Formats: sequence, C-alpha cells, structure tokens
Amino acid sequence: MYISRLALDQYRSWNHCILDFQPGVNILQGANGLGKTNIVEAIEVLSTGSSHRTSSSLPLIRRGNGKATIRANVVFPAENIEISPLDATTDDMRDADFHDHSQNQEAAVRPAQSVSQNDFGDFSPSDASDGSRIATFEATIAARGANRARINGGNSLYLRDIVGQIPSISFTPEDQRLISGDPATRRTLLNQAGALLIPGYAERLQQCARIAKQRATLLKQLGQREDDIDATLSGLEIWTGQFTQIAVQITRDRAKLVEKLSSPFTRILDELAGSTQNVKLSYVPSMDEVLAYEDPIPHISQHFQRLYAGEVSRGQNLIGPHRDDLALRIDDIPVKEFASNGEMWTMALALKMALHEVVTQMQGLKPLVILDDVFAQLDEHRRQQILEFARHQDQVIITVAAASDIPDISNIADIDKQRIIDVSALVEQDNDDMSALVRQLQAEVKTRRESAQSQAQSRAQASTTSAADFDGTGVTVAENHSGVPDGASEPSNSNGNNKSQPERLNENEKSSSSQLTIGRNDAKEHLESDDVNKAVTSAIGPQTIQVTTTVSAKQEGERL
Repeated sequence: MYISRLALDQYRSWNHCILDFQPGVNILQGANGLGKTNIVEAIEVLSTGSSHRTSSSLPLIRRGNGKATIRANVVFPAENIEISPLDATTDDMRDADFHDHSQNQEAAVRPAQSVSQNDFGDFSPSDASDGSRIATFEATIAARGANRARINGGNSLYLRDIVGQIPSISFTPEDQRLISGDPATRRTLLNQAGALLIPGYAERLQQCARIAKQRATLLKQLGQREDDIDATLSGLEIWTGQFTQIAVQITRDRAKLVEKLSSPFTRILDELAGSTQNVKLSYVPSMDEVLAYEDPIPHISQHFQRLYAGEVSRGQNLIGPHRDDLALRIDDIPVKEFASNGEMWTMALALKMALHEVVTQMQGLKPLVILDDVFAQLDEHRRQQILEFARHQDQVIITVAAASDIPDISNIADIDKQRIIDVSALVEQDNDDMSALVRQLQAEVKTRRESAQSQAQSRAQASTTSAADFDGTGVTVAENHSGVPDGASEPSNSNGNNKSQPERLNENEKSSSSQLTIGRNDAKEHLESDDVNKAVTSAIGPQTIQVTTTVSAKQEGERL
C-alpha cells in the first residue's frame, strides 16, 4: 500500500499543494519553516483522524479560513483490500479545480512518470495495470462542526469513519517524550493505535470526551451552589452512569492494545539495544476496578462516591480515560528516572516499531512509515537501525532540512525507488499562484475603479449643465450654488431628501461602488498594500467572499 498523490488545500501553511509520491523511499528536503512537517502531518490526520502535534482542529486550518482539505490517492494491493464506490453526492469543493491545478505543476512537483493515472478530477475507483486498487480519500477539517470525509467522492462521512483505512506510523523528534514526557503524550499514542486497530474506538473516545465535559460542568455548578442542587445532583447521577459505561469500554480497549504491544516491544527493544533490557510495558488505568473485576460498575460507583467532595471542589473528573497512563518500568521503577537520552530514544523507536508490527499483523497491510526530521536527532548507530527497518516497508516518507541530512540508502533501496522532492519549489509554486491571482484582482479592481470615476465625472458635467437655468430677467439662478433661488425651498425627492443636487452628487460619488467576487478572503487587504508581492507571502487561501470597493472621482491616482 502506498500514497501516489497528495493534495492539501488551506492546510496550515499551505494554500494549495499537490505532489506525487512513489513506492519505496520519498524524501522531502527543505529548510525549516517551509512546511515539510505540515505535509506529513496531513497524512497522519487522514490515517489516524488526529495529529500528535495538537488536540484541536483549528491549528490545522490556515488562518482566516473555515476549513482545510486533505486528499490522497492510495494504491492498495489487489489481493488485500477492496474499496467499494459509494453513492455520489454533491460537494462544496470543486473537484475540477484540483484537476486543473495539478496539470500546471512544475516538474519538481510531479515525477517524470506518475505511478497512478487516476487524477484528482476522477473520484471513481480504478484498477492499475498490475491489478492494484486505487482509491481517493478526502478529509475536510472544519473550524466549526464535525470533521468530514469521503471515499471516491461518495457520501459524506465522519472523519472517524475512515480512520485506519490508510494505516501509518510516524517517527518524529518528539518521540523521546513518549518515555520522558507526561502521560498525555503516551495516551495520544494509545488513542492513535486504538483508532487504527479497534472498530468504533475513535467514536467512543469522542463520546467519552463530550460526556466528561457535561459531567465537569455539573461538578462546577455544585461547587458554586448557584443552581437547584437537587436537580444538579440528579443530572450528575445520570452523566456519571453514562461516563462510567463508556470509560469501561475504552479502558478495556486500551488494555488489549497494550497486551498486543508488550511482546513485540520487548523483543524489538532487545534487538535494538543488543542486550536484554527487562523493560516492562504496562497499562495503568485510573479506573483500576476495570481490570480487577468482571463487573466493575458497582466498584467504580463507590470510587466516585469517595471522590465526590474532591471533584466538586475542583470541578473536575478525577478518574477516567483522560487520566490513564502507559508505563515503562524496570523492577517497578519508571525508566525515565534513570535512562539516558539515547536509551529513551531506543525505547521510543521500539515502541513505534512494535505498533507497526501489530498493525501489519491485524490489518494485513504494512502501514506507511513517516520519518519526520529524525535523522538530525539520532546518532549513526540508530540511523542505521531505523533505515534497516525502513527498507522492508512499502512506502517511506522522510523529511530532512538539508542535503547533508539525507541518509545513505544506497544499500537498502534501488536508486529508482528513491525520490527527492524540493519543498522550496512547492512553496515557490504556491506563492506564484497567489501572486498571479492578486495581480489579476489588482487589474480588475483598477479597471472597475476607472470606470466608476468616469461615470462620476459624466454625472458631474450633466449636473452643471442642468444647474445653469435662467429666470425671466436672464440672470442665472445659481448664485447660492444650490440650484434654488434665494428664499425658495428645494423640492423634495421621492424619499423626502431635501439635499441639494451637488450635495447629492457628492454623496453618490462617495457611495458609488463596485462589487468584486475574489478568491482570497484577505485580497482586499493585499490590494491596498503598496507591496503586493510581500503581501502574497502571508496570503490566506481561497474562500469566496464579496468585497465592496468604494470609489470616488477624488480618489484618482490613490492606492492602486
């Protein structure tokens, strides 16, 4: 299994980005800050439904936009998986835009020979020449509401519904924190593993979070004593029951995961370290009754009763899946208390490799392997260990900041299976597209402004002619510049407006406007800037809006 094409729209730093991958090794090379990690993070989101970098969707969306979109063409082996086409539905994103945009990429963005003929304009499943199955997955990350997904342009699904269909394992510089960091870091790994391997896990996790939030709200209300205490207590009892039920399921899911990981972790760690380490991997639930009793519900209820005073005073849920941990110990001593940085790196690598092995066994698919800037963090020995692991995979995506960081893979991969992608070329293409759009908008706004100015001048000339009227004595009745004889009142218009014609003309000039539909929600700001190219660098992506530009004849030569 491998990704043949990836497209990002309004994802973090990217306006639009389309690039092709191939089986084997793909290397994204570029200086820090260009968006390499954003590219591989998008694959992680499409695969697991979440990012190890944030628990919120908002940071994934480019500033000023309402959504971000991730699309991927995925090639599955014919004997392994069948992706069925779903009923076609309409989408608010124009598929043709992606198709057309992809045709205009530079050679640096597209390989000489594409591994897939299925483009982003085609959302029906297709078969490759070797019998492989090609499917298009799409995820929409929303600033408001639920994140959505589609397969082959079919029915709109929740993002969690496609989690696990494109399994991936990421190795990142933050992996050492799996050993040295707080429990939340290790829970993130457990949650991503659960989403990949256990049907319904991601949905249960979201449901648990909603119930926990409701329960915490009631605990705070009890602590503040602002509402009817009896009603609040009754509500708390209901939410506690629901919270307990869902928490028990999640705890059991996680316990099974850790049991699956434990044996391969121990074996792989010993292989990497070259000796027996005796590190034990164990799950530490805050609701320990789940593992101690066949029917844990009554015992958990008693536990909540003992915690009642503390929960009310803090306004927090003091037990639940959000307080669990994954422990690594030697002789019951946490390894982070004595392990060196190198040893913790080795344990983190073993943990990720063990997860990769379990996913492969349970799904029958080798997960995509993402190595995000890890070679700058590892010594040569650990570099070779992870490269040896990578050579057995269907697809590996590596990010490096400099050419000197590119690992020597000549002994583990054929040269035609290695592709280096210049990320700076992707950024340049992205900025060029934005610059061209702003220049086009600049020219159109200028044309509309000049047209409005010409119309205003014509109205001014017509107004001057009509004001030059004479009375019976041949004297111009315009001495007071109002077009009305002294002592007379100006007739009202149909709206009761008694303003003079020149005054009305001045108002008309000020309010004369042209409406322009543009494809960037910050384009008005850019168009008012003296340095359009500089503004393009911070441009915000396509979200069609209406911009009203006020034009007056007095503005000739201003701004644009």
